[in-house]
Amino acid sequence: MRDELYMRIALHLAHQGQAVGEIPVGALVVCNDKIISWAYNEKELRNDATAHAELLALQRAAEYLGRWRLTDAVLYCTLEPCAMCAGAMINARLGKLVFGTRDPKTGAAGSIIDLVRYPGLNHQVEIAEGVLKEECAAILSTFFKDLRRDGRAGRRRSTRNRVDG
Repeated sequence: MRDELYMRIALHLAHQGQAVGEIPVGALVVCNDKIISWAYNEKELRNDATAHAELLALQRAAEYLGRWRLTDAVLYCTLEPCAMCAGAMINARLGKLVFGTRDPKTGAAGSIIDLVRYPGLNHQVEIAEGVLKEECAAILSTFFKDLRRDGRAGRRRSTRNRVDG
């Protein structure tokens, strides 16, 4: 039940990201049954390929706790993490990852590679997957369907000042 509650919050974050033109992925970190950080993708807003929801949530959790080791934390994410985010989870010594839907193109928690549980690394992350799977998959499916139809011009623009060339 608690996993579903936290995943619903992650889905809400994904919708917030989508509203500003981001790929709709939401993430939050829970420690001692308290939400300590949250994020949605900010790649478009920041013009930063590394501004994934998972990385931002991990950074904010470390800042909140005043430590980088997150062995007692759980990260909830609507989408299976990519290799970059999975690497960050390993380096942060994340205790557990709960994600909604798999990513068959870049998933690094079992889809194309299982980096977070790779036995040769110094830390493995416990995983629970498929929480609100259909809802997590649907928001992404709709987003990419609309993107294919409308193109990038259909995405909402950031409120930041930009120089478009």
